[in-house]
Amino acid sequence: MKLPFPRRAERALWLMGQKLPRLEPEPRSEPDWIQANPRFIERASAHAQAKEGGGWVVLDASRRITDEPRRFDVDGREWVAWRTESGVRVASNTCPHMGARLSDGHCKDDKLVCPWHGLALGESRGEWRIQPVHDDGVLLWARLLEDEVLTERPIQVARVPHVLEGTIRQEARCDPEDIVANRLDPWHGAHYHPHSFARLVVTDVSEDAIALRVAYRAFGALAVEVDCTFHAPTRRSIVMTITGGEGVGSVVETHASPIHPGRCAVIETTLACSERPFAQHATRVAGLVRPFLERRAGRLWVEDIAYAERRHELRRGREPRRGLQLVSE
Repeated sequence: MKLPFPRRAERALWLMGQKLPRLEPEPRSEPDWIQANPRFIERASAHAQAKEGGGWVVLDASRRITDEPRRFDVDGREWVAWRTESGVRVASNTCPHMGARLSDGHCKDDKLVCPWHGLALGESRGEWRIQPVHDDGVLLWARLLEDEVLTERPIQVARVPHVLEGTIRQEARCDPEDIVANRLDPWHGAHYHPHSFARLVVTDVSEDAIALRVAYRAFGALAVEVDCTFHAPTRRSIVMTITGGEGVGSVVETHASPIHPGRCAVIETTLACSERPFAQHATRVAGLVRPFLERRAGRLWVEDIAYAERRHELRRGREPRRGLQLVSE
């Protein structure tokens, strides 16, 4: 079966790992620009935006939060996060005394010390209060959006035990929905990221999930082919899960947290699973492998952020849509 892959990817390809069964029925043969129907992508995006978020946002990888106070901007407000012996705490970055930025202070005896007058804050004080947080062992979540139907815990997909983890955080000049919409268009993968995807074919689509078969480049012409699905569990997150081939159960979670209108943070974590015998030793070299995972993810998101920012410009009317036509189904 001849697949509509980009010219740069039409070269000898050597597949490693488990061999996947032939796709039945055979996928559509139309060019990707036809399969990537704008109306479907917009419907899938609207379907995701109708889901709840529970008020929770992802701040960063949990391991990056230390006893050094760190500022985060979420939904137009400043917050500060720091680690104590009992876990991570998140609160307003404004000192309740005279308004100093607490992220400029320091921690002492698990308390946050204001840089201006030395006020030590540990528990809630007046309107200044500790916010609900959830540390899932990989990501740090905080419940900071009060205009949503609040949930006790973040809305997450179930995770299987993983052997490797890598997490990146980047900022984008767009809204969270533009990040999610980017992931609901897998047809751009082999065209826009030929350095990472040797070939990609979408096998099934619905507003709830998109299934595809993709060959990830390992080195040059060497690639690993897997089956995977994309689905959005919340309005600000989308999850890719490997369902066939190497690394079944591995997931890539992409979370978009609002900073202020027209700007958001992209936090993506890769949780790699493997049934190979060497996998039991992978945790020993996680510190060496993690930078490789994060570099690859970071390179993809430099490009995908450009995609999301362009969508944001068009959606907000900053660039006229003259000449753009929706392809009929």
